Amino acid sequence: MSLERLVGRESLGKEEENINWALRPTSLEEYVGQRELVEKLKVSLEAARKRGEPLEHTLLYGPPGLGKTTLAHIIAREMGTRMVKTAGPALVKPADLLGVLTNLEQGDILFIDEIHRLNSAVEEFLYPAMEDFKISLPMEKGIYSTIMTFSLKPFTLIGATTRSGLLGAPLRNRFGIFHYFDFYSPEELAEIIRRSAQLLELEIEEEALWEMAIRSRGTPRCANRLLKRVRDYAQVRADGRVTKEVAIEALKMEGIDQAGLDELDRKFLKTIIEYYDGGPAGIEAISATINEEVDTLVDVVEPYLLKIGFLTRTPRGRRVTKKAYEHLGYPPPAGQEQLF
Repeated sequence: MSLERLVGRESLGKEEENINWALRPTSLEEYVGQRELVEKLKVSLEAARKRGEPLEHTLLYGPPGLGKTTLAHIIAREMGTRMVKTAGPALVKPADLLGVLTNLEQGDILFIDEIHRLNSAVEEFLYPAMEDFKISLPMEKGIYSTIMTFSLKPFTLIGATTRSGLLGAPLRNRFGIFHYFDFYSPEELAEIIRRSAQLLELEIEEEALWEMAIRSRGTPRCANRLLKRVRDYAQVRADGRVTKEVAIEALKMEGIDQAGLDELDRKFLKTIIEYYDGGPAGIEAISATINEEVDTLVDVVEPYLLKIGFLTRTPRGRRVTKKAYEHLGYPPPAGQEQLF
């Protein structure tokens, strides 16, 4: 079972995606947050433009919802070229990638989301394309087999992943630029919410911005989702204007607490506390107990809980911290206070 989460990474529908695209920045000047990353990227882009060359192959990695796809689109716009988007799970066999690669024009950007999920055959097919802009195809079989080599037009591969540790060394080594996305500060998220509210023509108080920012899990995608739910609440239960009180009531209705935790986050932590005495507990055991996929817990739930200090990973498994006990209103387990 996978809960439909307001603070999850998955899309909540086509309408939401359309609104999200309308709220996303379209240039590096509009891009909020990731300052060091953006500054380094500006240098790389300017250098590539001056040389008249495609940008080096680039790997964007970090937790979901932090702007990797948005930045890939901005890179294409800044380079004045086209972006072709696909995803690792969609490329089942080399033939799936062949059509994409042979249709790329000079300087085009190929964006592969979830690149860590490429299967080995597709990944190996990608190596010469990245390194030499060539692909080799076996023709016929048996004693009559031959290898046909095709030249590709120079392009840029941008890979995005939430789990860079799953990338094999041969693929990783073919990227020239690496950018890590970290969680956003509440101040940065407030700025993002302010900009989105202006685009939505929504009147909102500064204190309301902050209430949403501190509950947005350090993630712009969550910030925009919360803003839209608060806007709906304000239009139905208030006069359309978002005050601090309206924001708090709307977020309370959505089950988002002051730390930005939702039902699945709290269920995850409570399971470790109630079933495993606070841990350590293996992720597979936790997954089976709450009937949730391991990948969802590892990619979506855990990064934020680790970031805010509610969870630790040990060689023996996951352990809930004192901060999480206090936040959830649990007393520390008897005789284990020294562990904190």
